[in-house]
Amino acid sequence: MSEDDKPRGKPTVKAKAKIPNAQSIRSPEFTPHGISAGRGSGLNRPSAPSALTAKQARNRRLMMIAGIVVAALAISGGVYWWVNRPDPVIEVTGKFAAEPKVEIPTKLAPTRSLKITTPIKGDGRAIADGDTAYVSFATYKWSKDKDEENSRVKSTSEKVSSTWEQQGQQQQAGPRPLVIGKSGLKEIDKNLVGRTAGSRVVLQLPPSKDLSQLSPQQITDKDAVVFIMDIQAVVPKDPKPEGTAQKLDDKNLPKVEDKGAKEPKITIPDVKAPDKLQVKTLVQGNGPALAKGDDAVVNYVGRIWKSGDKFDSSWDNKQPVNFPIGTGATIPGFDKGLTGAKVGSRVLLVLPPADGYGKEGSPPKIKGDDTLVFVVDILAKIQK
Repeated sequence: MSEDDKPRGKPTVKAKAKIPNAQSIRSPEFTPHGISAGRGSGLNRPSAPSALTAKQARNRRLMMIAGIVVAALAISGGVYWWVNRPDPVIEVTGKFAAEPKVEIPTKLAPTRSLKITTPIKGDGRAIADGDTAYVSFATYKWSKDKDEENSRVKSTSEKVSSTWEQQGQQQQAGPRPLVIGKSGLKEIDKNLVGRTAGSRVVLQLPPSKDLSQLSPQQITDKDAVVFIMDIQAVVPKDPKPEGTAQKLDDKNLPKVEDKGAKEPKITIPDVKAPDKLQVKTLVQGNGPALAKGDDAVVNYVGRIWKSGDKFDSSWDNKQPVNFPIGTGATIPGFDKGLTGAKVGSRVLLVLPPADGYGKEGSPPKIKGDDTLVFVVDILAKIQK
């Protein structure tokens, strides 16, 4: 070794270490390289590998996130619905022209303003002021609960009247004629204008003195009223045939002169009355045909062939009449002569006694051997 390679300075102190005997080392203090500390030791134990693939794990995370979002939306949606939930409403259900089912919630306070709904909307003639509407209806009294401050109930209701029930009890046949503008209730007159035949209209009317006049023993000026009306036919203020005129030149039959909306003029010839029923269409209407069981709304005038005297006229009474066709509810000549006739038509009927009032006649005006002459304008058919 050369001088340059020799270490310089003080000699290096040798380190001393005490190496324990391998037999005295406890297993927790020593782990051979690459060997785990054993089950349950928890020392340097790597995490167990997942059984899921990376894609499956990602899908699971997405599903968890989606579930959280759905739950959050459901909760927020439920809160929104509760805050903005609709108020209770009057429910009217059932077939048109039949007694409806009416539910007025007790949690709904009686109306303080006019409300109108049309659960069934028809496509028939629209009502104008002065028209006659043929309606079936039910009336409900709707009152504020007397103990509202100490109860959750806000109102009570009861049915006051129903034309359907009266029809069932045979107190009144068919719907009632209601002249718009003369009903006695301004709100009804005003708010039925524009409504169409075939419609069901629900009117919620606030308390008033006018309403209390409907049934003074049951309805007070503090009660609201609910009307359910089915409009089954509409007849114009000045009704007249609506169709195509048909020429009639039979000299052995009466002559009929048109007077527009007024009663037609009938001239009976000075010949022997026919012994069989005569049915002649003077105006062919454009509406639906009458079938057996239909209720017709008509204007008519009747005269006696022999004397020419008038014995009845709806024009004189200033009110059309309605009756069923083909069911025996009227004289035979009407059933036979009007079945199949169309709405809007004008029909001439010559009825021998057998098709009129028979051998007994209809005293004091009509004798048992009288032949009758009718002119009938078919104005409407009651919708059912």
